Amino acid sequence: MKYSLFTFLLILSLVSNGVFAQAKATPAPNNSAAAVKPSEKKQDYVVPFVNTTLPNGLEVIVLQDPSVPIVTVELAVRNGSFTEPPELHGLSHLYEHMFFKPNFASAVRECASQTSRFSVPPICSRARELSSRIGDVSYLKDSNKLSISNGSTREEIVNYYFTTTRDYLASAIHNINDAIRYPVFDEDEFENEKKVVIGEIDRLEANPFGLLDRVMKQKLFYKYPTRKDPQGTRESVGSATIEKMKLIQSRYYVPNNAALIVTGDAKPDEVFKLAEQIMGSWERRPVDPFKEFPLVEHPPLEKSEGVILERSKEEVTAESGEENLFVMLGWQGPSIGKDDAATYAADVFSYIISQPDSRFQRNLVDSGLASGANFGYYTQRNVGPINLVLTSTPAKGKAALKAAYGEVAHFTDPTYFTDAELESAKTILETRDLFEREKLSEYAHTLGFWWSSTGIDYFRGYHSKLRAVTRADIDRYIKTYVQDKNHIAVAMVSAEGKKASGLTEKDLIGGAK
Repeated sequence: MKYSLFTFLLILSLVSNGVFAQAKATPAPNNSAAAVKPSEKKQDYVVPFVNTTLPNGLEVIVLQDPSVPIVTVELAVRNGSFTEPPELHGLSHLYEHMFFKPNFASAVRECASQTSRFSVPPICSRARELSSRIGDVSYLKDSNKLSISNGSTREEIVNYYFTTTRDYLASAIHNINDAIRYPVFDEDEFENEKKVVIGEIDRLEANPFGLLDRVMKQKLFYKYPTRKDPQGTRESVGSATIEKMKLIQSRYYVPNNAALIVTGDAKPDEVFKLAEQIMGSWERRPVDPFKEFPLVEHPPLEKSEGVILERSKEEVTAESGEENLFVMLGWQGPSIGKDDAATYAADVFSYIISQPDSRFQRNLVDSGLASGANFGYYTQRNVGPINLVLTSTPAKGKAALKAAYGEVAHFTDPTYFTDAELESAKTILETRDLFEREKLSEYAHTLGFWWSSTGIDYFRGYHSKLRAVTRADIDRYIKTYVQDKNHIAVAMVSAEGKKASGLTEKDLIGGAK
């Protein structure tokens, strides 16, 4: 199953890239003529999707592109770890694994030949009871044409999708409708999928970077750690029951908590009509699940804390044979709906300092103190984390960490980045989004993520909001969430490396109290 973790992937990128190729350059003086040129009004790159909401609350979003006769049909559900108290820890992910299992619509077709009233499988009896609601299932003959399918679970979204040719658009919508409304939850299938999910947990925990990410989230969101961990544990998944699956279904798998997203060669009016015909009878939940089960309020950190994780030397040694020291610093960042302005500023600033010739990269990577360094914010409705990740060596670890804290302290200096770098970061973000639109089968997931975590209107105005970000906005973001704020620091090193480095928990938090 597709599983996305921002910080995990961020660390992996540092490790896989090894030493970043740094293009050394001297930035133009701030506010100089060389840094900023008079600019004409930019073209509006707003994402040209259209959307409507059915009477039952299901939002339908369409991004049409007829250049290739392919469509991706995705269902996004506001579910994930941010809905999970301890008793449901990791079960949104387990539910995802059950989504593509046999459902009662397929049972209606398969049981049609069972004419005797004796020895009829129980599933057939239930399928026949539902047959009038399910209706004609002749479309199932085309199910083998929907060969590209998958799902993913993140903190604030679970999504499912089919990619197929445009001729099977209706079949794809039918199949998603069947899976979401008429699951069988077969006990044998359920037990098998529990083993599969536990296997995924084992593999992630065996990877040292998975452990680094998990410990960071447990410390950063200390009161409600399950709300930030889609993975779950062996115990929570192993003790899951069918009843808990049905509980998740009744709470969150409802039309007024879901969106149908179609990208590619599909006309919006056609999609809207099919959505109404196929999914319009899906009964809405009387009460919005987030009103009945509101999001938790993650309390701020009461103090800074450092944690050193010891791993075997083999686990932290690069292919080159050099032993690594991995460090992750984490802060609680802004939340969508509470401080939207800071989320835009966070995105722009992250791109400013991720560029190879930024001061951040020059002082940490070009200097030789670190082989990789990154700083980023993960957009979330329920407190997005801010992470600074370093890859260094035990011998250089203390110096690299001191330099990193030095950079953080100077983030708001007027000369830390130029006006040209500010404008360049905005252009890069815009360009990246335009490039991603070229592959609409993937862009459906982007639309689903933004719809679930932020609301589609947030994303509709994303480009214009990015363009409006100023140096003052970035300074406010850094001062509000990062500089002189309590934070978590987690290091991963071997026992021998720890001894050689002399690194302590106090060093990790920069001497903060």
